[in-house]
Amino acid sequence: MKILLYGINYYPELTGIGKYSGELCEWLAAQGHDISVVTAPPYYPAWKISSEYSTVFYFRESVNGVDVFRCPLWIPKLQSGKNRILHLLSFTFSSAPLTLLLALLWRPDCIITVEPPFFCAFPALIAARMSGSAAWLHVQDLEIDAAVNVELIKPSRTLNMLLSFESWLLSKFDRVSSISNRMIESLKIKGVSDSQSILFPNWVDTSILKPLDKPSMMRLELGINENCVVALYSGNMGKKQGLELVIDAARVLSCDPSILFVLCGDGSIRRELEESSVGMDNIKMLPLQPGRRLNELLNVADIHILPQQANMDDSVMPSKLLGMLATGRPVVCCALEGKELSKIIKQCGILVPPGNATLFAEAVTRLAKNPEERNLLGEIGRKLCSSAWEKEAVLSSFLKNLGELNNLHKQS
Repeated sequence: MKILLYGINYYPELTGIGKYSGELCEWLAAQGHDISVVTAPPYYPAWKISSEYSTVFYFRESVNGVDVFRCPLWIPKLQSGKNRILHLLSFTFSSAPLTLLLALLWRPDCIITVEPPFFCAFPALIAARMSGSAAWLHVQDLEIDAAVNVELIKPSRTLNMLLSFESWLLSKFDRVSSISNRMIESLKIKGVSDSQSILFPNWVDTSILKPLDKPSMMRLELGINENCVVALYSGNMGKKQGLELVIDAARVLSCDPSILFVLCGDGSIRRELEESSVGMDNIKMLPLQPGRRLNELLNVADIHILPQQANMDDSVMPSKLLGMLATGRPVVCCALEGKELSKIIKQCGILVPPGNATLFAEAVTRLAKNPEERNLLGEIGRKLCSSAWEKEAVLSSFLKNLGELNNLHKQS
């Protein structure tokens, strides 16, 4: 098949959507399919483009068997709701004409659009209809819902109009997939039919991310005492991650030298986190690590931590959770009772109400003092990961669904 993927994030971004879009396209190319990608220069999670790419020029490259077209975009220095909208619009305006041109000239069998950004869905649908391609929307994040939850968008007539447009647009795609059952339910509430919707979860390669037989070399490089229990967060450092809670929890445990909090990554609030943790001996900040060292990094942890803002777990299924579970460590996670994320965490970690630093610190302490419980929960998480989110099984199922859509589309 000829497949065109359209989305703002792509390889070599190491975290989030770009990581998964890159792995998907390279896997499809390895299966013999012809893959092209319209995307932006890599900028996430640092919100900065490296010197080898440009924010103002178009760029074409071949990456691991995939034809990649990079489109210019504006990267805001200050993060705000308005700036984020302008940032996403800048990519939409630069990429939409190219996507339409490629669709008309190349005639792909399917155009797969990744949300966010939601703004790209409409031009992608137009391109698919004009070129005779099947249209597939993959929702990694319910962007409008998430923006409302963190009050980037206030309730208003404009919001109601936006939600109505979203429902209409979703109904026009041939397939709409998302990464969790709860997100699929939310899409159905918005008007996506049963025949349209497909569960397409994120995945993990458990042959690469796995428990090590000996202490991680990175742990030794960082000079962490072998008797110290490490609570690790690795990933994007943005508003919705709720990482301020970790700083507060570390303050609660400042008198316990046996527990060390390690925060690794980059993002819009990293500087704030560094400033608020000045003088704290039980917090260590690390830069984003290269992909080849991800397994070493995750094995630095005795406990993985996953704080989130309240209400975020309804609209977001954190992709970093899979790597945590694959390495056989328990997770302390902020989520509301009864939600899909909470049901997963209760099997392989400790659930804490969002925003409660004291209970978060108590959960970390409980696991720190009980290595047997850590091992048991870690083993359960590893088995769960292998059975539900193994890379080869997830991508093979996706390809089967994509092939079925292609056959139906050709017959219509």
